[in-house]
Amino acid sequence: MDRVPALDEPLKNTLGAATAKVMAEHLDLHTVGDLLHHYPRRYEERGQLTRLADLPLDEDVTVVAQVADSRVLKFNHGRGQRLEVTLTDGSGRLQLVFFGRGIHKPHKDLPPGSRGMFAGKVSVFNHKLQLAHPTYVPLGADSGDDAVDAFAGKLIPIYPACKGLESWKITKAVDAVLPRAVEAVDPLPPALREGRGFASLPEALLKVHRPDTKADIEDARQRLKWDEAFVLQVALARRRYADTQLPAVARRPRPDGLLDAFDAKLPFTLTEGQQKVSKEIFDDLATEHPMHRLLQGEVGSGKTMVALRAMLTVVDSRGQAAMLAPTEVLAQQHHRSITEMMGELAEGGMLGGAEHATKVVLLTGSMGAAARRQALLDLVTGEAGIVIGTHALIEDKVQFHDLGLVVVDEQHRFGVEQRDALRSKGKQPPHLLVMTATPIPRTVAMTVFGDLETSVLDQLPAGRLPIASHVVPAQDKPHFLARAWERVREEVEKGHQAYVVCPRIGDGEDDPKKKSAEDEAEKRPPLAVIEIAEQLAKGPLSGLRVEVLHGRMQPDDKDDVMRRFAAGDVDVLVATTVIEVGVNVPNATAMVIMDADRFGVSQLHQLRGRVGRGSAPGLCLLVTEMPEASPARARLGAVAATLDGFELSRIDLEQRREGDVLGQAQSGVRSSLRMLTVIDDEEVIAAAREEAVAIVAEDPDLERLPELRTALDALLDTEREQYLDKG
Repeated sequence: MDRVPALDEPLKNTLGAATAKVMAEHLDLHTVGDLLHHYPRRYEERGQLTRLADLPLDEDVTVVAQVADSRVLKFNHGRGQRLEVTLTDGSGRLQLVFFGRGIHKPHKDLPPGSRGMFAGKVSVFNHKLQLAHPTYVPLGADSGDDAVDAFAGKLIPIYPACKGLESWKITKAVDAVLPRAVEAVDPLPPALREGRGFASLPEALLKVHRPDTKADIEDARQRLKWDEAFVLQVALARRRYADTQLPAVARRPRPDGLLDAFDAKLPFTLTEGQQKVSKEIFDDLATEHPMHRLLQGEVGSGKTMVALRAMLTVVDSRGQAAMLAPTEVLAQQHHRSITEMMGELAEGGMLGGAEHATKVVLLTGSMGAAARRQALLDLVTGEAGIVIGTHALIEDKVQFHDLGLVVVDEQHRFGVEQRDALRSKGKQPPHLLVMTATPIPRTVAMTVFGDLETSVLDQLPAGRLPIASHVVPAQDKPHFLARAWERVREEVEKGHQAYVVCPRIGDGEDDPKKKSAEDEAEKRPPLAVIEIAEQLAKGPLSGLRVEVLHGRMQPDDKDDVMRRFAAGDVDVLVATTVIEVGVNVPNATAMVIMDADRFGVSQLHQLRGRVGRGSAPGLCLLVTEMPEASPARARLGAVAATLDGFELSRIDLEQRREGDVLGQAQSGVRSSLRMLTVIDDEEVIAAAREEAVAIVAEDPDLERLPELRTALDALLDTEREQYLDKG
């Protein structure tokens, strides 16, 4: 739950303009309510020291520790002096450094044996962790300092902080607004709150910020987690309810129609999973309110086949189906593979077209004017039963004869406006099928895609062989990298093809303006397609046909490269992640991912799914320069160790911030989840969903629950709507 309207007063009125500005810019906190919902990350006890051994590099931290020693050193022939203070906590040591005139006060404040809270950015100097010029608060038992009295015997809240605003300054700011917590409007229906034994919202806010005991923290967390899960699930339940009230045209397959003709010419039988999911979809299509279904399927599990059969059903019932793809490369790929699968059934109105045939048209932003005019005409007359395109499908000029089904491929790449704009092109709301190859744990599906029913394809089609994955530590063992290129050559000699994936294009235009901490540490930008392709063609892969593919090429050039690669005229394709989704070349058996540590777990799994799509086994090599003990190497090890996408998505989720998983990193909107963690709190989410469904079924407009409505309006302000629609 993100903000409480009664607490909408701007922070500058309470804290002053300077502090409010830092809070707004760095922590995205604007109102009293925002600050009350900025919860401590953890709590320190007076008698307990933080683990210095676990400090993260390059992050702003707050530690409570003891001074082991302190000494003043001269440098620059005695003209300069610096104070070095060593902190200890039993697990590790941390050095503080102060320079110049700034050394006298800390020298006096921090004698050996004293304790304090210290905040600053962790860096490394001479192989030692250090904080340069940290801010600090002494915690001496006899110093008579107000801070000591405030902290004595208490649990000390440690807040997520930023440069210029340490944890204890946030503590003071929270103290200033905490009396206002009594004005917080409690969104939970009284019966639900009492039935589950929850504290009231004002009480929970007081306990989370200023707990007397660990039990207080637990009480507060239970209540605040429940609020986040419950308000979000009510919003989703209301969306689902509203969708069931919409009218839609029921779409059923015609006996001896297009679907039957297509099934009859399939050279293989559908997997059990495909048959089961198809039945769920056909049942939804046959109802008179719009289907809203999420189809999750591992890379290569045959989602496109399931979606195509759904589209043919709609064409059988005299409707049209549109498939929305995130990139032109993918739209062209889908168009090519669907027309190939359908054969003469895709040649409606043409010589040699089958009796039930329809037209399958492609519509992208870069098409020539004549082809585009023809495609638009085929859509408005109903001549084309199936259209495949990018967001060019959404433009005002595009009119359908009778749009019955929208299939969205890789939903996380589309915003709500795009999805709704396409849906609004139907005479009545069309049915909606959302496909994703990124496996989503059940709790995330309930949270992020909570307005969609879910189907899962977890079987691979017969004949698919597993992909062998290995980490190649290029820095520690350079000969492993040389061997990787030999393996690529061996695959090409067997008549196969390979991908090499790089994080960057590298024509000078896309060098990141801001270097990440890891880049700074490594002192080099991520490897780039153009440079790597040149090095390979001249070096380890000389004599092979090496080509590049990236997002800034002209659409015709991209399509030309993909066509030649698919036709076997290119041996090695050096590309960015433009190949991540949907590119299907069964003859490609090897993939080398350069700087693999710079990709997310799910993305690596997606990329890997591009190889081994034919009858030969696939090989994926994850090249990294990160040291063996680093978290990045552990992540790559996890990817190499399992092909189970659901297991990997769980690892991914545990390693990333919750907000990223919920799509916030892409949209820049902060996540509304502060306390809830979607992996660990599965039971809370499931229970909240049950309660939400029951409440909405009984009172869809929440007329009897005005406080819940208020909380919902706060969650669903304009930026939240993007969040709910997976922006």
